[in-house]
Amino acid sequence: MAQNASMEEFEALLQESFEIDTPDEGSVVKGRVIAIEAGQAIIDVGYKMEGRVELKEFANPGEAPEIEVGDEVEVFLDRVENARGEAVISRDKARREEAWDRLEKAYADDARVEGAIFGRVKGGFTVDLGGAVAFLPGSQVDVRPVRDAGPLMGLKQPFQILKMDRRRGNIVVSRRAILEESRAEQRAEVIGNLAEGQAVDGVVKNITEYGAFVDLGGVDGLLHVTDMAWRRVNHPSEILSIGETVKVQVIKINKETHRISLGMKQLQDDPWDTVAAKYPLESVHTGRVTNITDYGAFVELEAGVEGLVHVSEMSWTKKNVHPGKIVSTSQEVEVMVLEIDGAKRRVSLGLKQTMRNPWDVFAETHPVGTEVEGEVKNITEFGLFIGLDNDIDGMVHLSDLSWDQRGEEAMQNYRKGDVVKAVVTEVDVDKERISLSVKALGSDQFAEAVDGVKRGSIITVEVTAIEDGGIEVEYEGAKSFIRRSDLSRDRAEQRPERFGVGDKVDVRVTNVDAKSRRLGLSIKAREIAEEKEAVEQYGSSDSGASLGDILGAALKGDE
Repeated sequence: MAQNASMEEFEALLQESFEIDTPDEGSVVKGRVIAIEAGQAIIDVGYKMEGRVELKEFANPGEAPEIEVGDEVEVFLDRVENARGEAVISRDKARREEAWDRLEKAYADDARVEGAIFGRVKGGFTVDLGGAVAFLPGSQVDVRPVRDAGPLMGLKQPFQILKMDRRRGNIVVSRRAILEESRAEQRAEVIGNLAEGQAVDGVVKNITEYGAFVDLGGVDGLLHVTDMAWRRVNHPSEILSIGETVKVQVIKINKETHRISLGMKQLQDDPWDTVAAKYPLESVHTGRVTNITDYGAFVELEAGVEGLVHVSEMSWTKKNVHPGKIVSTSQEVEVMVLEIDGAKRRVSLGLKQTMRNPWDVFAETHPVGTEVEGEVKNITEFGLFIGLDNDIDGMVHLSDLSWDQRGEEAMQNYRKGDVVKAVVTEVDVDKERISLSVKALGSDQFAEAVDGVKRGSIITVEVTAIEDGGIEVEYEGAKSFIRRSDLSRDRAEQRPERFGVGDKVDVRVTNVDAKSRRLGLSIKAREIAEEKEAVEQYGSSDSGASLGDILGAALKGDE
C-alpha cells in the first residue's frame, strides 16, 4: 500500500511540473540572490534554474554595486541553459527593457526623466536613464556654451526626451530644455515682482561693447552703455566690473519677450536741468576734448554735458583741415557757447570765437597802402597767394603784378616759396579777403608819360626798331607801334625801311588805351590833319589855288 501511495505522489508531482510553463527566452523574470562569489551574483530564477550576473551590472554609472544575498531582482533570460547547465541571464538587459517601457510612457506624456551623464562622445555626451543609454548633444547641455562639463558628470538630474526610436535603440535628450523651462518660470516670477521706475540691486553678470547684463535674481536685464552715466562712456568696463553689485532702475519691461531695460544714470540728477543757467550764450568755458570726428570735436563741459565744436567753428584760417590737426583727445580747450538746444540736449560751441578774428587784426594794423612782405604760398591762373601774419593769405591779382607786362607774362617771374613785397589795396573782413598789389610798389611810368597827352595831340617819338609791318617807337619810356599803313599819306612812302633807328618823328595821337597801356600813333593822320589845317588857313575850295600853292604859302608863313 505504501509503495502504491509513493508512486501516486510522484506521478502527481510530475504532472504538476508539466503543467507549470517554463519561462520564454527573451523575457524578464524575477529571481533571488542566493550567493555572491568571484565578482558575480548567483541568482535563482526558479524553475530549477540558476544563473550568474556580473556585479557591475547592478551598479549605476560612477557608483558601487548595491546587491546582497537574499535580494530579489529582475533579470533578462537570454537562454534557459548553457553548456554548464546554467541559465544565461542579464541584469543590464532587464534594466534596459524596463527603462524603455518607462521612457516610452514618459515620452508620450512629455514628462521629465532622471539620468546621469557618464561619458563623452563626438558631438555631445552619453546619459544613463536608469538602464537605457541616451545621447545628449553639446548644444543641449545648457542655455549657454559649457566649457567644462566635469561638474555635471555622474550627477543625477532631470532631462527632457527630444526623440526616441526603440527599434534602432536611439534616444536623444536635452538638459537645456529643462533649464529654459525652469528659467522661464523663474523669470516670470521675478518680472511679476518688478515695475517700471523701480530701483533694484543687481549683480553684473557679463560685459559687452554695448552694455552690461545685470542679474536681478534669476532674470537678466540689459544696462545699455548710454544709460550708465550722463557723461560719455566709451566702454562699460570703464565704470563696471563682472561680479560687482550695482543699483539700477527698471526703465522698461517687455512682458511678451521678458526683456528688461535698466539704467543707472536715471538714479542721478540730470545735469541738463541746469545747463541753460550755467552756460549762457557767448560765455567762455574750459572743457576737455572727448571725441574727434570728421565733422568736429566733442568737448565735455562737465560730467554729462558735452558740446560739439563744428569743424567750421574751429579756426579762422584752417578751413579744410581735419579737426584732429587742430585739437587732440583729452586736450583742455577754451570754447564759447554759441547755441543751446535743451530739447535735443545739444550745445554748439566755438573754438575760434575765443580768439580775435585775424582779419580784424590785420585791418587794424595794415591799413590800405601799407607795404607787406610774405612768401608765395600758391600760384593760380588768376594770381598769387601771399602768406601774411596769423596764417592768413592775401591775393595779388595778375593785373596787379606789373605796369609793363601782361599778367600772364608777369606770372612767369614768380615761383612758389618766393618772398615778395606788395602793397595792401583792400581788406574785406566779412568776406575774409585781402587784396595786394606788387606793381603799386612803383610808379606808373605809362601814366606819367602820357600825362597831358590826349587824342589828336602831336608828339615827337624816337624810332627803336624797324619791322616789315611797321616801326616800333618810344615816347617817354612808353613803347608803341606804328603800322605800315600809318607811316604816310602817300602810299609810295609807306615803307618802314625809309626810317632808321634813332630817328625822331612827329606823329599824331589817335588813341590812348590805359587798359592795354598803349598809345595809338599815326604819321598819316598827322599829315592829313596838317593838310586840313592849311586849307582852312590859306585857301578854299573855290579860290582856284592848287594844293601846292596852298602848302607853299603855308610853309612861307611858317618861315
